[in-house]
Amino acid sequence: MTTLPVPRGSHSRRSAKAQRAAAPEHRFDWRRIAYNALVSRALDDIEEATNKNKASVRREDLVLYQFSARGHEVAEVILGSLIDHKHDAASAYYRSRPLLLSLGLSIEDAFASPLGRSGGFSDGRDIGVVCNLPNRDGPIVLPMSGDVGSQYTPCAGWSQAIQYHTDVLRDDSWRGAIGVVLGGEGSVATNGFWSSLTMATTLSLPMLFYIEDNGLGISVPGELQTPGGDIARNLTAFGNLFVRSGDGTDPDETARLLAECVDHVRAGNGPALVRLTVPRLCSHSGPDNQRGYRTDEEIAADAQRDPLPRLRAHLVPAMLSEKEWSALESEVARDVQAGLDAARARPSPDPSTVARWVFADDSANSPEAYGGLSRAERAALGGNTSAESGTDVVRFAEAVRRTLRHELEENPKLLVFGEDVGRKGGVHLVTEALQKQFGVNRVFDTSLSEEGIIGRAVGMAISGLMPVAEIQFRKYADPATEQLNNCGTLRWRTANRFAAPIVVRMPGGFGKDVGDPWHSLSDEVRFAHAYGWQVAMPSNAADAVGLLRSAMRGANPTIFFEHRSLLMTSDGSARYPGDDYVVPFGSASVVREGADITVVSWGALMHRCIDAAAQFDGRVELIDLRSIAPWDREAVLASVRKTGRCMIVHEDNLTAGFGAEIAATVAKDAFWHLDAPVDRVAVEDVPMPYHQVLLEAVLPSAEMIAARIDALLSV
Repeated sequence: MTTLPVPRGSHSRRSAKAQRAAAPEHRFDWRRIAYNALVSRALDDIEEATNKNKASVRREDLVLYQFSARGHEVAEVILGSLIDHKHDAASAYYRSRPLLLSLGLSIEDAFASPLGRSGGFSDGRDIGVVCNLPNRDGPIVLPMSGDVGSQYTPCAGWSQAIQYHTDVLRDDSWRGAIGVVLGGEGSVATNGFWSSLTMATTLSLPMLFYIEDNGLGISVPGELQTPGGDIARNLTAFGNLFVRSGDGTDPDETARLLAECVDHVRAGNGPALVRLTVPRLCSHSGPDNQRGYRTDEEIAADAQRDPLPRLRAHLVPAMLSEKEWSALESEVARDVQAGLDAARARPSPDPSTVARWVFADDSANSPEAYGGLSRAERAALGGNTSAESGTDVVRFAEAVRRTLRHELEENPKLLVFGEDVGRKGGVHLVTEALQKQFGVNRVFDTSLSEEGIIGRAVGMAISGLMPVAEIQFRKYADPATEQLNNCGTLRWRTANRFAAPIVVRMPGGFGKDVGDPWHSLSDEVRFAHAYGWQVAMPSNAADAVGLLRSAMRGANPTIFFEHRSLLMTSDGSARYPGDDYVVPFGSASVVREGADITVVSWGALMHRCIDAAAQFDGRVELIDLRSIAPWDREAVLASVRKTGRCMIVHEDNLTAGFGAEIAATVAKDAFWHLDAPVDRVAVEDVPMPYHQVLLEAVLPSAEMIAARIDALLSV
């Protein structure tokens, strides 16, 4: 065991001796630890043997994505025995099934999910090793993902939520809870790891990093993942990080180190990281053949480090007799066989339900997912679809600020954060003065990591908070692509066991008299194509209020697109519709009624469409979609059936822009009502240019839109 020096952070001064004294041996139920470790090994044995003999096995009894935890199980189960607080959460990865077994995963579910049977982690929707474990009255396992490193930042979000529930909401049931994230040595090279480490250390989060180092990232040695192949040694210089490293095959050393780290974090002393070396006693996965990149000597050396014989030697005869160990093995064999039989007896998933749970289902017989505001909390917040009259006119930015302010007042579980959101008030000053009013715990700045911003929001949302995260510009969301995807699919891939309704405020589009490829990207179709996301594209202050409030009181994750031109000009000004006003998603607005052509648009270009339509008295019916996911198909189709013509105007690229989806729908469902081809007016397939002359050359102008309307009316 290596006891690494503890940096002199403000919360890292307890001695190693004091830590060990706080972790007595009697806190471990060694029989239970042995049971779960043996169960894990038996599961791997059966799955691997079945797949090796797959020629004689029914396809439905095969595990098509098999990842073994062989060699990792003892240390993980010991860790699991220490995760025992009602609000503890573990954020795990594909070799973490032993941990789940120790936290209550049934053997039947442990088999059924990899077999793709109904029920289980995902009801057959996700790979069996991509696990989750909800628990209303005990520790949970956050929904895992299939990409490496994405488990870190949601755990940091959960850990920050522990502080929020305790210090801001004054809920003492959260006091002493921790977030635990598991990862292999390969994952320490990812953005997620470094982003979460920054969050944990700068904010002194109650978070434990558990790194199980088997020396290989598939075939890549640890020395190519981190300098020297030892992340623990490399992090000793980090301020406010308690670091330990040791042998994960030695039960006594493993228990002592894990207890030290857990006690350090539970005591409010800040984050800890423990690195345990373990052997990989198998290939990376079922299809992988490690003999292509490992020598026989290397494989044999790992086999000599198998932790199960060391666990047995630790327990027999000191804690269990030979007879008791044999009885334990028999108990495991019996329980594993019963679990396998029950799993194989389960039916395949019902294909008629495969489209369910992409979005929330609030019907009376639908169970609530773990995460987000409860139905009762959302119902108490309410909402009114009728705007108040006689109110003052506000610009777009002020409307968003005013809505955020009111929701912060009404909902103590709502938080607003992002880069420069706090003291500065945002690069567009939309959140100006909110931190002064609500404090740094509710409106705060983040480190410069979009993956960290979104991943943090996911962890917070699962804890029951309503995070409103800002990405400064649309283009800057690209580094958060994995987290955005994982958030959107979370409810569906867990079959409604979990949900993470967050709001992501995202400015983009052309600015006032200026553009560029980095700050002026629109590209909203990317989010319309993303599973599980609502996408709001308001064109004016009133709709911005209603859509943003609906998102913050809703059950689905939302991209709230704030157009730069509307933030920088008075184009989107409107009367403030009231502090309770909501606009349902998927509800278009008929801005102008007309008889001869339907023009559909959204966002800032709506104002150029309004100017163009004014030239055709009574002939143009102008529809503002307001949201493009979902979008109001019926309103568009009803209008086209009346007018016989359709033109779609948008800022995103012409090729595969969202206008293509609308055009295809109109061509299919209103074909016999069309008197002319469906037309699209959009930016040509070039990035947004900087100089005003070039910008206006690519943006549809009111004159261009009017000319295209006139041409279509003449057909």
